[in-house]
Amino acid sequence: MEAEGMLSDGSVRDKYLAEAANVISANCTVDGIACDVSSTEVLREPFFSAKLLRLIGILSEFRLQRDMKCIIFVNRIVTARSLSYILQNLKNLPSWKCGFLVGVHSGLKSMSRKTMNNILEQFRTGKLNLLVATKVGEEGLDIQTCCLVIRFDLPETVASFIQSRGRARMPQSEYAFLVNSDNQNERDLIESFQEDEQRMNIEISCRTTDEKFDSPEESVYKVETSGACISSGYSISLLYHYCAKLPRDEFFNPKPEFYYLNDLEGTVCQIILPSNAPLHQIISAPHSCMEAAKKDACLKAIEQLHKLGALNNFLLPERGSLEEELAEEDCIEPEAEQGSRELHEMLIPTILKESWTSTEDVVLLSSYYIEFHPVPEDRTYKKFGLFVKTPLPQDAASMELDLHLARGRYVATKLVPSRMSAFNRDEIVQAQNFQEMFFKVILDRSELTSGFVHLGKNGFSKSSPTFYLLLPVILDGCGNEVLVDWDIIRTCLSSPVFRSPGDMKVEEDPISDTHLLLANGRKKITDVENSLVYAPYKKIFYFITNVIPGKNGFSPHKGSEPPSHMEHLTTTNNIDLKYPKQPLLRAKPLFQLHNLLHNRIKEKSEYLELDEYFIDLAPELCELKIVGFSKDIGSSISLLPSIMHRLQNLLVAIELKGLLSASFSEGAEITANRVLEALTTENCQERLSLERLEILGDAFLKFAVGRRLFLMDDLLDEGELTNKRSNAVNNSNLFKLAVRSNLQVYIRDQPFDPFQFFALGHPCKVICTEESEAAVHNVSRSSVDNPNSEMRCSKNHHWLHKKTMADAVEALVGGFIVDSGFKAAAAFLRWIGIKVEFGESQVTEICAASSRYMPLAASVNIATLEKSLGYSFHHKGLLLQAFLHPSYNKHGGGCYQRLEFLGDAVMDYLITSYLFSVYPKMKPGHLTDLRSALVNNRAFANVAVARSFHKFLISDSSALSEAIEAYVDFVQAPAKEGGFREGPRCPKALGDVVESCMGAILLDTGFDLNHVWKLVLSFLDPIMKCPNLKLNYVRELRELCQSYNWVLEFESSKKGRAFSVEAKVSSKDVSLSASACYSNKKEATMIASQKVFANLRAQGHGQKSNSLEQVLKHSNKEEAKLIGFDETPVDIATADACEPRGRVYDPQHYSLKRVGDRTPPPCSSSSSTKSQPSIALRASAVIHQRSARTRLYEVCTANCWNPPLFDCCFEEGPSHLKSFVFKVTVEIEDSQSMTLECFGNSHTRKKVAAESAAEAALWYLKHEGYVL
Repeated sequence: MEAEGMLSDGSVRDKYLAEAANVISANCTVDGIACDVSSTEVLREPFFSAKLLRLIGILSEFRLQRDMKCIIFVNRIVTARSLSYILQNLKNLPSWKCGFLVGVHSGLKSMSRKTMNNILEQFRTGKLNLLVATKVGEEGLDIQTCCLVIRFDLPETVASFIQSRGRARMPQSEYAFLVNSDNQNERDLIESFQEDEQRMNIEISCRTTDEKFDSPEESVYKVETSGACISSGYSISLLYHYCAKLPRDEFFNPKPEFYYLNDLEGTVCQIILPSNAPLHQIISAPHSCMEAAKKDACLKAIEQLHKLGALNNFLLPERGSLEEELAEEDCIEPEAEQGSRELHEMLIPTILKESWTSTEDVVLLSSYYIEFHPVPEDRTYKKFGLFVKTPLPQDAASMELDLHLARGRYVATKLVPSRMSAFNRDEIVQAQNFQEMFFKVILDRSELTSGFVHLGKNGFSKSSPTFYLLLPVILDGCGNEVLVDWDIIRTCLSSPVFRSPGDMKVEEDPISDTHLLLANGRKKITDVENSLVYAPYKKIFYFITNVIPGKNGFSPHKGSEPPSHMEHLTTTNNIDLKYPKQPLLRAKPLFQLHNLLHNRIKEKSEYLELDEYFIDLAPELCELKIVGFSKDIGSSISLLPSIMHRLQNLLVAIELKGLLSASFSEGAEITANRVLEALTTENCQERLSLERLEILGDAFLKFAVGRRLFLMDDLLDEGELTNKRSNAVNNSNLFKLAVRSNLQVYIRDQPFDPFQFFALGHPCKVICTEESEAAVHNVSRSSVDNPNSEMRCSKNHHWLHKKTMADAVEALVGGFIVDSGFKAAAAFLRWIGIKVEFGESQVTEICAASSRYMPLAASVNIATLEKSLGYSFHHKGLLLQAFLHPSYNKHGGGCYQRLEFLGDAVMDYLITSYLFSVYPKMKPGHLTDLRSALVNNRAFANVAVARSFHKFLISDSSALSEAIEAYVDFVQAPAKEGGFREGPRCPKALGDVVESCMGAILLDTGFDLNHVWKLVLSFLDPIMKCPNLKLNYVRELRELCQSYNWVLEFESSKKGRAFSVEAKVSSKDVSLSASACYSNKKEATMIASQKVFANLRAQGHGQKSNSLEQVLKHSNKEEAKLIGFDETPVDIATADACEPRGRVYDPQHYSLKRVGDRTPPPCSSSSSTKSQPSIALRASAVIHQRSARTRLYEVCTANCWNPPLFDCCFEEGPSHLKSFVFKVTVEIEDSQSMTLECFGNSHTRKKVAAESAAEAALWYLKHEGYVL
């Protein structure tokens, strides 16, 4: 200080503080690592200590070394944070990228285990090369490339000295201590560490002493099945670890609480576990000290938690195991959750595979007329029929299908059953040849360009996947029966292209009125009309409708203006007509085959007529190919592949329905069309898909499985219930169950490709066998991911996503719900291997057990709460439990979390049912987004505020009360017009209590969803009418930017405990940004996106596709329905019958009577005044027998009363026969004070006399409701 000249102490202090403030910002004092102060420049004393300056010097010396990594060890958390902050802001150390590492129990919310592992990974990969760590980094930090370790603070033990040095793993690493040169104690400490280490090394290499260390024996609990064991000493940390895994929120941190009682035999430790643990309290045996009692109690707690199933056989918290739900062999690998595909064979309908033989003299086939009704009627279609060996099932025999053409036009088709048709040998061959012929025309027309095509050269093909015939037909006189149009078939098959050259007669006569000269010879005009020709100069096939008598090669090409047809051909094609006087042919180009199952009709659009396109052709430029093959036949056969593809899929669905019906009776209750919908994915691009059914089935599956888990084991906490349900309903398990049930062969997952349509007459040329399967389907990953590039083989293999198979299971569940109900859906789930059944007694037992919460009725106005809720409970205890926050733990355990789990599941299903029924035409993506907007904590929290549920919440957290109060004030404050209200963070407890209420009502009604449905409708009505319905603005903004090819970026930073997110949209024409600050990063991103989205909309930039908001505004709404509920509610007994034996609580008024009003106990007692009890102890069962005094201490501790006082009030008799009488005094702290005094019987031993008094007090408390 003297070196600074004549400055006063005050000026030096002021200067120091001013400059130091620039170095250490206020951000260092909050929980976070983000900082925005400028780099430091004042690197001298007194603003920086000599130790810190020396550290900076060391880092400067090593900064230029390649791949340098350094760890600095300090002893305090604040030192680690401050030092890291300073080092990362020094301008002269830019090469060092610094972070800090402290323990997960340091009290910093930002330092979670995930954050800690992330920091270590960054240090390993080189994103960070300087780490400031506390002693948490001394062990287990295996950084092979660390070459510099600095002890900023000296180690406290020799173990710390050795372990921290061991972090320097590189050869020629450096280990440095920062020691004050004038501090001899620090220098001596280092020398002492070195001497101790040398002694340890000598002792290890050659033992020099026979000293033994006798450790005190500790009790051990061992699991015989696994061999896992734990000592009483380590049981303390395990108990903390177990509690840390329990469900928590920001206002509830589950951890054990320890209380110590001085018993006559020693110290007793009582452990009170968190309210959501399956075990509420444990009492140790008396021990000589508090530490021993604590270990004993913890070991007993671990034993009991293991026996209850809360700890697995390895004594670890049980999370995520199916156990009894699925056998071990049914569990699948985690990779099944990934988007990988597997090769599976698609089922071909058995009916269509049944063939006839070529040796049969007469073949009888079932016939079906295919009706065509074009809308509008702008085309003519030749009548066709379907002929199969086995009659079609009723659902398929009358199949109706709309085929979609261009410009909104469509053809309504329908199958109409007809009589059996008989085919002789020649007819069956002709029919097969005709089918082969028209498949060549529409699928493989390249063969028809040659002069001769051989039909039936392979004879009767057994390799065909299906056996059916599609033939032109005529109706009989009554129009009820179909007859094969053999005239057309034989005319077509007699065409020159199907006759060998030796059988053809060459006619060289000149042109006449009845003949034309074509490129392949002289043909009759009657043969040319309504036939198929080929124009080699255009390489196109044409349907010829008629000959144009008044038009020839000299006629104008277009209208009445030159050039003529002949001149046009000469100019454009360099062709000179030899016979220009021949009349021209009116021709329609042969169509390209299309998938007509696509949905080309837009909602509310009108169809438009489309004129047919014709051109005029010179006959001498055309080759006659198929006589009698008119455009009307062509129009019909263009529809047939799409019809047969849908029929095959429908027959597959019917086969699956038959399998389900044979397996369980409810399987017959679902329609074949619904099964088909559940088997058809969105990739098929048809008017039906499984996605809407999947959404409904997914919601029911979670509800049904969650309900069973909730009822089967009342010891499972919310986290365990969620994990077990997830294991049962996740895609991985559903995929395994689908494959086990062989459902994958029924699923349709590719759009119909007409050019890979195979049938009799057009078999697949890619033959797939077990030996060639790998080679046939050995495609690149890119082609596997693109279903349109798949190669179809003779075995009908296709690639399926594992998730697709899981989706199909959920869609089938949804199909059963829509067509039949819950019972049928549950039967299907049982068939596939998911258990959802439960017993009625389980429901009644849980309702009866809820009476344990009745002592809390004094703190809640139940009548007012029921009025606000709109439901009157039979079991008031369920209502009280529904409002019991886990932070409250003065009642013997239990909270609303399990009811919240049940309520969340039923709310999810009911809201899904609401949306499914109200918006029947809404796309699945919009349906999912809308459900997310309704099923979220903020929406439920607003319902809680509107109904004043927060006033009845029972909690023991002042922070929660303050957060709720702030949020309620924000919600109830009038909204600013046009402004964004970020407001305080929504406490999760507000939304949770709505879900727990629904769970409580569901139980109280015996799972009668109709009651809950009415309440959900009343909840949804204000939410749906809210103009600020919380949409997913992040998604809306992304879709808007994608439609305009704008660049969207999000930049986030953390300032203290809040996140700041800036959303930027940029392009050539648009540059816009907005920011938001919130305690939650996801919420901040949502608010920023909402601001930008609103600004873009205000500037006139609307989405090219309808947003969810627009869809919701213009969607037609129908009446809301509860879909599928057909279960019989459980008959819940009356409240009196459900109460456990003992006292029945009246929530309005119940007083504590004097002992004199009852039958006296074995010993006397007295009370000083009457009182209403506020809380009754609901003690967990204690496994080992305890003394009455210990149990009385336990009662007082649980109720937060003062410890009982024992006093020897009377003794008599000689010294060797003296007897004693003890009195115990218990102060019951209620709204009115009451002191209970109980006297025991006379005994010769003081201990027994005190026990007698304690038993008297316990008897009284039990009969007055303080002990259940």
